[in-house]
Formats: sequence, C-alpha cells, structure tokens
Amino acid sequence: MSPNLEVVLQFMSFKMSISEQLLNIKSQLPKHVTLVAVSKTKPIKDILEAYNSGQRIFGENKIQEMVEKQEQLPEDIQWHMIGHVQRNKVKYMASFVSLIHGVDNFKLLKEINKQAQKHNRIIDCLFQLKIAEEDSKFGMTQNDIETIISSEEFSELKHINIVGLMGMATFTDNENQIKKEFNYLKSAFDVLNSKELFNFKLEIVSMGMSGDYKLAIACGSNMVRIGSSIFGERQYIN
Repeated sequence: MSPNLEVVLQFMSFKMSISEQLLNIKSQLPKHVTLVAVSKTKPIKDILEAYNSGQRIFGENKIQEMVEKQEQLPEDIQWHMIGHVQRNKVKYMASFVSLIHGVDNFKLLKEINKQAQKHNRIIDCLFQLKIAEEDSKFGMTQNDIETIISSEEFSELKHINIVGLMGMATFTDNENQIKKEFNYLKSAFDVLNSKELFNFKLEIVSMGMSGDYKLAIACGSNMVRIGSSIFGERQYIN
C-alpha cells in the first residue's frame, strides 16, 4: 500500500469514527435529553462530519473560536457558549449565540442584555450554580440566584431569558460525590422553578459530560455536554 493511500484510509477511518461515536451516544440518550456536541479545539472538518450525521447543537468555550467557526459553517447550527464568559467579549457573539450556559454574575447578565438589545434579540441563558468543591469552578449559590431574580434591576432586563441552570461536578472518580453534586443542582432547579417570571422560566438542567453523563441523566439532567466521546481527545489550537 502506498503511503498516500494509507493516509487517506486513516483519514476516512477517523471521519467515520466521529459519525459512529455520535450516533452511538445519541442511541443511548433518552428522547427528552438534548445533546450539546462540545466542539472546542476541533477543526471545521470534524464539526462538519458531526453536522452531516445530524447534529445541530455545538458547544464552544472560547468566544473568538466560536465566532470564527460560525462564519464558516452552516447557518442552522445552534451555537452554545459553554465556557466562562468575559463581559467585554459578549458583543462578538450577541448576534448569533443560541444559549449561554455559564452566567455566574449579574454584571455579566446586564451586559448580555445590553448587547442583545443592539441586535433586537432575546438571548437565552443558564445560571451557573456552583456545585463542585473545587475552587477552580465558577458559579453562584442558590441564594445568589434568588437575590438576583428578586431584584428590580432583573425585572428590567427585557432582552435575556433565563431558561435553566448549569453546573459542573468535581473532577473525581468518587461517584457518590458527583451524584451528590448533581442532586444538589436538580434540587435547586426544583425550588427555583416555582418562581416563574417573564424572563425566568426554567426548563433546562444542564449537567453531565463524557465521563458522567449517564449519572447526570439519572439525577435529572435534560442537557448533556459531550466532546471527547464524540470527537476524541482535545486538540489545542495555538
């Protein structure tokens, strides 16, 4: 076999594996669970392979990277911002982002509202609840969220809609700890869900990634963020 043919076959096999992995994951998900394919650090060709296999929701954790990909990929893709958001970069994604997962303070929420207004949009957001013990994880407490939604300032935000909660469990092999953290998020969701406002209608419980999504679903998640189990390990972009 020639070296060039071998490279082509390896490339085809790699592309097939993305499609197969995606369909395998989808076959395991209950119908009520939404899959966010985490495409951060992945090249356009990999995302297109998933897209051509039926996936339409992709998650990125860097705004600049998401903007560059959005400009090159089909318009019917729903882009989710799943990483930590800096206020000064909200303007770059405000025209197209479908859902912002990691809203962890009121100043950020006001900036999203401001930029959404410029584009005559209402942007869906998730409040990020801190459920992990790790200091590196962002997020608010349940009391923080209750304080925000009870404020007059929050009631004045006409261009955002809080549609759910997001949380990231501790990076650990201790399944009991992860389960405890997931249950805490679902419990907070159930309590806060009774406080329906015009811009606060909770429907989404976003928790669970490649290593723990099955446990997350068992604990009440209806949106999972899966990357490496679809695309393989991360490929960092310089």
